[in-house]
This record gives sequence, structure tokens and C-alpha cells, in this order.
Amino acid sequence: MAIGTGTDWHAWQRSWDRQQEWYMPDREDRFRVMLDMVEALVGPEPRVLDLACGTGTITDRLLTRLPGATSTGVDLDPALLTIAEGTFAGDDRVSFVTADLTDPRWRAELPYDTYDAVLTATALHWLHSEPLAGLYGQIAELVRDGGVFMNADHMIDESTPRINAAERAQRHARMDRVRKDGALDWAEWWEVAAQDPVLAETTARRFEIYGEHADGDTPSADWHARVLREKGFGEARTVWRSPSDALVLAVK
Repeated sequence: MAIGTGTDWHAWQRSWDRQQEWYMPDREDRFRVMLDMVEALVGPEPRVLDLACGTGTITDRLLTRLPGATSTGVDLDPALLTIAEGTFAGDDRVSFVTADLTDPRWRAELPYDTYDAVLTATALHWLHSEPLAGLYGQIAELVRDGGVFMNADHMIDESTPRINAAERAQRHARMDRVRKDGALDWAEWWEVAAQDPVLAETTARRFEIYGEHADGDTPSADWHARVLREKGFGEARTVWRSPSDALVLAVK
């Protein structure tokens, strides 16, 4: 694969996107609605915190859509941060901070005290409800009055088991078809990263940090909206959803 050279960071970005899209074919729809709401509520030049930023997927789309924006990416994963830092090297609109969101001091190294928008996608589902609620309280303190927080993630409505089962079966059938065309799943993508001379060390450290951590309890979108209001946001509701995922928007 071309990404095996370890020098083409944009190729690594595209590879990560393809791997994620295998699981979520409507992933770009979520980002479009997310950025629509950023622009509508906080304007075309927002100061953004890209929370659990990974390779910088949100930041990439943010700056393409709103070139006057600035972004702080926060993550603990050394391999994904390496890709992000390589991709945005030399762009003074972007900075990165290594931090563990389960550490109550994770905000200490951020370059700003407040943000117009805090955005995250497919990243917080590994937290269980109690620590996630605590994180939401910390995020509320970072968002300025009138600012926004958005979380796009797996949010399952357990009150509809037959709908959930039918959607899951259809989604897995589609994934099987795409897999025949050479799509990499999550584990295979990391195997490729581990073989790259530039990413091998950071990939090994990544698995030392995380291991094979499982998802949390993935509460419903209604739970997210309710807890966000309890933690200090004035309004919160779902602004996009699929049968298994949702984008919850909260306004301070």
C-alpha cells in the first residue's frame, strides 16, 4: 500500500477515513450537519476544540468548510496524533495537545480557556455513563456562553429491539459486501500501521495505553441531551440521526 512509506500523511488520513466509512457509510452526512450548526450558531471563524481528535478528521473538514477557523486537537493516542500532526504541519490555525480525558486535569494544557465549539465524533462511546456525565460537566465549563458542543456517536435506543436487530443485520450484510472489495476493518488497519517504520513505535505505545478496550454502555441520544442540560447547557437535542448513530447538539 502507498501509505506504507510512512511519509504521505494525507494518504494515511484517507486510509483512516475509508476504514471508518466501512462501519459508517453516512459518516460525511454527520460532519456536514455538524459544521452547518457550527456556522449557524457561532459564525464562520470559530475557535474549535476537536475532542478525542484522532487523525484530525473533524479539523480537516472544519478548515475546508470554514478556513478562518482555528482548531485545538486533543487526544491520547500517539499513533493517530502522529498522523494528525504530520497532516497539519505548518498550519498555524491548528495545534495539538496530548491528554487523557479520564484525568480531571486534562484541560490544563489547552491554549485557550474557552471555545466557541467543542466537537467530537465516534470517540466517547468507550466511556461508561458516569464518567461521561462528568466529562460533560468539564466540557460545559470550556464552552463560552452562546457556544456549542456536539457529539456524533453510537447512541442506541434500547426501547426498539426489533428495529435495532433489523438495522444491525442490514448493516453487517453491507459491510460483508464492501469487505470483498478490499476494505480494511479496524484491527487490520492497525496491523498495517504497526508494520510502517514511522508508525510502528507509536502504534505499539497506543496498545500499551489502551489495550483492546471495549465500548461503554452507549446510552441513548435522549440520555445525552438530558445530561448535557443538567451539566449546564441551556438547550440540547438530536439534530441528525441514523438507526444506530446520532448527533446531539448542546448550546450553552
